[in-house]
Amino acid sequence: MTSWDILAIVAILLVGVPHGGFDGAIARHIGWPKGVIPWLGFHLAYIALAILVLVLWWLLPLPSLVIFLGLSALHFGASDIADIGTDWLPWLAHGGLVCLAIPNFQPALVAPIFAILIGSENSVILLNGISALFAPWLISVLAYCVYAYFQSQYRLSAATLLLFIGLTYLLPPLISFSLYFCLWHSRGHVMRLWRSLNYADRRHTAREAIFYTLIAWASLAIIYYFLQGNAVQSLTKLTFIGLAALTLPHMLLVDYASRTMHRGATL
Repeated sequence: MTSWDILAIVAILLVGVPHGGFDGAIARHIGWPKGVIPWLGFHLAYIALAILVLVLWWLLPLPSLVIFLGLSALHFGASDIADIGTDWLPWLAHGGLVCLAIPNFQPALVAPIFAILIGSENSVILLNGISALFAPWLISVLAYCVYAYFQSQYRLSAATLLLFIGLTYLLPPLISFSLYFCLWHSRGHVMRLWRSLNYADRRHTAREAIFYTLIAWASLAIIYYFLQGNAVQSLTKLTFIGLAALTLPHMLLVDYASRTMHRGATL
């Protein structure tokens, strides 16, 4: 792993992860009750879901990574077009960027990362499965480009997708993922939420997000201290298993609860 890869992982942890600190504001936005008991209930449920993911990963690493990649595809695809719509073809095309394009364009570099997370044999199995999905996904991307030509609201998002596909082809996987996760996904999520808040809510939300971010960083640092293995392996596990643990409660808020309770919202 190069110094650029390590820098990319650090960026994911320091720049990308904090966008989850706004989940409390999303919970309030969708109508989560105020008060001490609801506040405790929200945090306990959030932590319990994250711990559930960690336990499942420990017991069933390969299925856990498959589920994580699938959930990530749904979440990233929905987020990329959140300001535009929820049409299935754009959603499918955008959703495959991280989970299909990166492993297929850079299999030799992705394999060691998967091996750290789920073991060498499972890594081969997973990469073979991802490879089988690559051609159908490329067809969906081409169809999406045609669709965007006729549906002008999707033209910019389609062009952005093609740009990131080019980056995943040219750059190492951790670097291209870091650029997407930090500069596109996380930034877009925060900006959409920020625009929906009034001035007073913004001040409270900013303080809350800073607090949650510091707690998350401290927790990750503690876990990293107790992880066995060399520094690179520990950092890789911390980053991606940690993301998996946070993705489930985050996705339930952003992509299920928010869209269910406010059909027209774009959080």
